[in-house]
This record gives sequence, C-alpha cells and structure tokens, in this order.
Amino acid sequence: MKVLVTGGAGFIGANFVLRVRATRPDWQVSVIDALTYAGNQDSLTQVAAEIDFVHGSIADADLVDRLVAGTDLVVHFAAESHNDNSLDNPWPFMESNIIGTYRLLEAVRKHGKRIHHISTDEVYGDLELDDPARFTETTPVNPSSPYSASKGSADL
Repeated sequence: MKVLVTGGAGFIGANFVLRVRATRPDWQVSVIDALTYAGNQDSLTQVAAEIDFVHGSIADADLVDRLVAGTDLVVHFAAESHNDNSLDNPWPFMESNIIGTYRLLEAVRKHGKRIHHISTDEVYGDLELDDPARFTETTPVNPSSPYSASKGSADL
C-alpha cells in the first residue's frame, strides 16, 4: 500500500505517520507539508529514513497530480487551522482548505485513487461549555469563522 499523507508534519498528521510506520511497516508512506506555523518536520525525525517527505503546497496542482498518481490512498490532514489567524488573514485558509482540497479531489478522481478526508467539529459552530446539546451526524453546518467556513466548504 502506498499512502500519501497531507499535512503529515502537523501534530495529528505526524502522529498518524508514526502510527502507520509502527503498525504497517510494509506500507510506503509519503508526506506533503507546507511547513507553515503548524507543521514541524522534526516531528517525523524518528521515521525520516522510512518515508518520502515533500515540502510543498497541496494547492500546487502539478505537484499534487504527480504525488497522487503514485499512491493508492490519500489521507488528507493538511489545513490551515488557527481560528484567530483566519480572522486576521483568511486567504491562506481558502487556499489550503478549499483550493488544496479541490486539487486533491481532482487528482484522486483523475487517477482513480481513494481519499480519506479529515475535518473538524468547528464546521458545526459554537456551543457554550455548559450547553447540554451535542453535535451529531445530523447537526447542520454552521461555521463561525473563515477557518470553519473553509473546512465546511471542503467537507461539502
């Protein structure tokens, strides 16, 4: 199995890569990460010799097309994800979370690959800490920031 992990140098993505290398040593793992504020290539130090790392953007159509063509499965963690940053400058969130996801979906469709998209509960809006309500699979999308709107767009 050849797996491409987007955002694989971020906290959750890197832990996924480490787990895959520990439990599926026969899988070939490639990681693409733009190494913005949330990405840290040092998170992958212990498996650096066992993976292919590409420093790049998932919004780069040619790069994404080449990477997806050579894989069986894309696990898509890559995202700009800091709510406060999205309020100050929403463009990086639109570029990564919407355009980048679109580029991945187009490449997956073109090459007949599979994708597993990771999202966030932020797309459902806000609940007060003491609110007894809970989000469920039927909760309507109700984003409250450029970040959550961009992730909701990618989900839809």
